[in-house]
Formats: sequence, C-alpha cells, structure tokens
Amino acid sequence: MNLSRLDLNLVLALRALLEERNVTRAGERVGLSQPAMSAALSRLRRHFDDELLARTGNVYELTPLGVALRDRSATACDLLERVFSSQAEFDPAAEIREFTLLAADYGAAVFGAALARVLHREASGIRLTFQHPAPSVVDNTATVLSTVDGLLMPHGVIDGFPFVDLHQDRWLCLVADDNPEVGDELTLDHLARMPWAVYQRPYDAPAARQLSMLGISPRVEVSVQTFQLLPHMVEGTRRVAMIQERLAVKAVRSAAVRALPCPFDAVPVQEAMWWHPVHTQDAAHIWLRQKAAEVGATLTGHGTAEAPSAGQGAGPAPGRL
Repeated sequence: MNLSRLDLNLVLALRALLEERNVTRAGERVGLSQPAMSAALSRLRRHFDDELLARTGNVYELTPLGVALRDRSATACDLLERVFSSQAEFDPAAEIREFTLLAADYGAAVFGAALARVLHREASGIRLTFQHPAPSVVDNTATVLSTVDGLLMPHGVIDGFPFVDLHQDRWLCLVADDNPEVGDELTLDHLARMPWAVYQRPYDAPAARQLSMLGISPRVEVSVQTFQLLPHMVEGTRRVAMIQERLAVKAVRSAAVRALPCPFDAVPVQEAMWWHPVHTQDAAHIWLRQKAAEVGATLTGHGTAEAPSAGQGAGPAPGRL
C-alpha cells in the first residue's frame, strides 16, 4: 500500500459513514455536503472493491468488510489525532491536556491516585482519565495502546512495547476476622480446602495461576471484576483471596478481614506503564513518563529508569516490600 497516493481525509469519511450508516449525517459530521460525501463513498467503494454500506429496505447495513473497518477506522482516526497533536515542547504549568490511562482498579487506586495528587499540585490544566482495560488488550495490544497514553499493568502479561517500571508489590492472603479455621498462619492445606474469591480476568488471576504451579486448584465460589471487592466477598465467610499488599492495607480498614502472608513464595507484582512507540518522542508524553517514574520511585523508595526501548529492561528493579 502506497500511502502517498491516498487521501487521508477519506479515513475521516470512512469512519463517519460506517458509524452513522447514513450519507447525509456522515457529511454533517465531517463538514461535507451530501454530494461530496456520496463522492467519498464512491471512492471508498472502488478502493476496497466492496459496497461497505448496503441498502436493506429503507436503511443501510454494513457489509462484513464494513463491520471490520468500523473499529479500525476509529482507531486510525485516534492515532492520526495523536500523531498530529504531538509537541516539540511542553509546559505543564501552562498547558491544557488530557491523558488517558488504562488501568485495573489496583493500578488506579495505588499508582493512579498518587500520580493524580502530583499533577494536582504541579499541572492544574492536566486532566487524567482512567479506563478499565478490555480483555482485547492482550491479543490486540498495539491497536489498544495506539488510542491511549498508557497502560498500567504488571510485567508478565504483555511484552514488546516500551515501558517504565513504577513500583513493586507483594501478594497477601485475606481471610475473615471470624474465620474459625485460620489462626495466625495460613497453610497450603488451608488454600486447598477453603473456598476462594478471585479477580476474574484470566490473565490477572494470581490465585489460580500461582497455585496451579503448586498442584492446587482453587475452588472458586465468587469472582469479581475489581480487586477492591475481594475483601467484601471474604468478610463473614470461610473464603480466602489473594490481594496486593498496598490494597490489603486499605482492605482491613473497610471490611472485617485479616491479611496474612502467603504460605508459598508468591511471585511479586512489578507494576509498569506501557505505551505505544508513536508517543515516544512527544514532549508531553515524555513529561508524563518522567512524572510516572518519579511517583513510582516514591511508592517504592528506590529510583526507577525509563526503558530505553521496547523489550529492554528499565534499570534496577525496585526492592522488595
């Protein structure tokens, strides 16, 4: 594909047509007359050798290719906007800018809250938006990262993209204060016998993943979409859950639960912020990454260094908690 021969304005027209499924509304959306948008649709049909929009009765329906192109065109528009909004210089005290980060509730509550406090003091015009990552982030990482400023996720899930290490955390086990089966210590036998409450995404299910290596298959009674719900699913029951220590500190304040050491060497959490290479030289994004590294260092108590390129390490790993 020779991009120099393409009119990139057609990308905007394509997105509008596929989302509106109406030539007139699509034209109004991008500021084109109805004849001009009809001409754009004709050019797109010739390019793709496909109708894209097929009339069914009084309405237009997307062809199979049109369905496939709908999300791709939206992603392309978002990426183009980010490319052409890149800056050579960035003044955080004067700029008005929004950064969007994908994060599970753990990342938003622990690192995100700390970052937001720093930006509140140093850059009042900066807005942070946190969104929960969809499961597609694992299988379609490049596309997802191209539409946001970063992804907060521990190592071991994705690879091949630039990152900055933030902080390290360790896993603890939660049990109810009044659980009669557990004294001051948990054993592997407890973990095998007791029912579990777990975080439900397969790639973030530390209980199932780590215990399976010990030959233990947790009997799951409850699965939830946020780590912060786990204490409430353990309270007043025989259940056990695994939760990060930084959230466990908050959990014991909000529910009648106890946090105990895991009876095995649980692999610690190494949280990082990942981004698409398109952002690497953008001055605003460079500033965001520097702030992220500084905040991560305050959480860990050790310095961090930005990963120089995709797949490479990010300097000395933060120490154990």
